[in-house]
Amino acid sequence: MKTSWITAMTVSLTALAHPAVADEAGFLKSLRGTWSGKGTITTRIGSSPLNVLCDFETKAAGTSLAMTGSCRGLVVVRRTVSADIQAIGVRYSGTYLGPSGVPSTLSGTRTGNSIDLAVRWGRVTNGDRFAQMTIEKVGGNHLRLRTTDKDLKTGTDVVTSDIRLTRYQ
Repeated sequence: MKTSWITAMTVSLTALAHPAVADEAGFLKSLRGTWSGKGTITTRIGSSPLNVLCDFETKAAGTSLAMTGSCRGLVVVRRTVSADIQAIGVRYSGTYLGPSGVPSTLSGTRTGNSIDLAVRWGRVTNGDRFAQMTIEKVGGNHLRLRTTDKDLKTGTDVVTSDIRLTRYQ
């Protein structure tokens, strides 16, 4: 009887010690697939948004997620983008390679179905090196990628990209 109680406690404590790792791996696995959709991208605060069509391939292995894709606008402009992130406990970190081709760093956490990331651009963008990025799972087969940046003239946050994707594989 005493051995059963000790075994049960050990199993319970082991499960409690690592729930975030299991939760993050399961969440990232749910983002795997081939995604396609549309949205808008603003290349510079104050300029008109550009309508884009985007395709992404997302792979997850354990607590790592790799997104590779491209967005095209004005029929002739096509840019490759990618993000590689990893969960370590409940913290996320990684890199983002945007249309400029200059790597940027990502760090943040997940709240519910959203991974909220601080971006440190690899070069000055919109007057500074900082922005926010959200990767949000919407339902079972939709994904929203959103970036906001601060307008340094007004102090307000501006959505610089908002892309809505649907999983088709």
